Amino acid sequence: MRRTLLPLLFWLATLGVGGAQAASGPEYVLGSGDVIRITIFQNPDLTTEVRVSENGQITFPLLGPLTLGGLSVAGAERSIAQGLKRGGFVLDPQVVVLPIQMRGNQVSVLGQFNRPGRYPMETLPVRVADMIALAGGVAPGGADVVVLTGRRQGQPFRREIPIADLFARESAVNLELEGGDILFADRAATFYIYGEVQKPGAYRLEPGMTVMQALATGGGLTNRGTERGLEVHRRQTGGQVTPLALGRTERLQPDDVVIVRESLF
Repeated sequence: MRRTLLPLLFWLATLGVGGAQAASGPEYVLGSGDVIRITIFQNPDLTTEVRVSENGQITFPLLGPLTLGGLSVAGAERSIAQGLKRGGFVLDPQVVVLPIQMRGNQVSVLGQFNRPGRYPMETLPVRVADMIALAGGVAPGGADVVVLTGRRQGQPFRREIPIADLFARESAVNLELEGGDILFADRAATFYIYGEVQKPGAYRLEPGMTVMQALATGGGLTNRGTERGLEVHRRQTGGQVTPLALGRTERLQPDDVVIVRESLF
C-alpha cells in the first residue's frame, strides 16, 4: 500500500505547481521555445529544466537528444519513460513533465490591430475573441471582419469572422485557436467623395451604404453643388474605371469615387 501511495503523492505534489492549468483544457502540445521541468520519481539527480529547441529537441541526462516537439505533455512523459526503461537506467520510471514557460504554440496577429505581433497561448483553450483582446482590439481603420487561417487535421483552414458576431451569445464563430494560426484584419473598405460637398475626402464604407448616405457623410452639398449629373466612378474587374449614374438609394462598393458637380445656374 505504501509503495502504491508514494508515487501518487509525488505525482500530485509535482502537478500542484502548475499542472492544474494544463489539465483544465485540451492537452497542451509542446513546441519550440517551451521551457519544461522533467522530474523522475526517486531520482532527483535526473531533474532537468530545459528549453525545447527550434527543431523540437531537448537533451536529457543518460538519453541524450530527444524529440519532444509536437508531443502532448503525456506523450513526452511516455517517451522519456520508455527511453529510461529501455536503456536499463530506471527500472520503473515515473516521469512528470511540467511546462514552465509555454512559448511554442503561438498565434500571429497581423494587420489592423492596435498591438499586432506573435502571442503565445499560455493558457488553454484560447479563442478568437481572447486573442483579439490581447492584441488591443481592431484599430479604428480596421475592417469589420477578421480572417483566421491555419491548419486543421492536416488540411489548410480559412474562416472569415465578423467581429460583431464574436460577442453574440453562444457564438459559433468564436473558434478555438491552435499553434501556428494567423489572425488578419484588413483595412476597412473606403469610398471617396469629391467636388461640391462640404467635406471632400476618403471615408470608411459602412455595410450597405447608399449614395445618399455618402453625401451626408461628406457634409452635404455646398451652395454651388447639385445632385444632377452626379457620377460614381467604379473600377471594374479588368481594371478600367467606369463612370456610373447611380440613384440616391443605390449602394456603393469599396473604392468608389463619388463626384458632385457644380450647378450651372
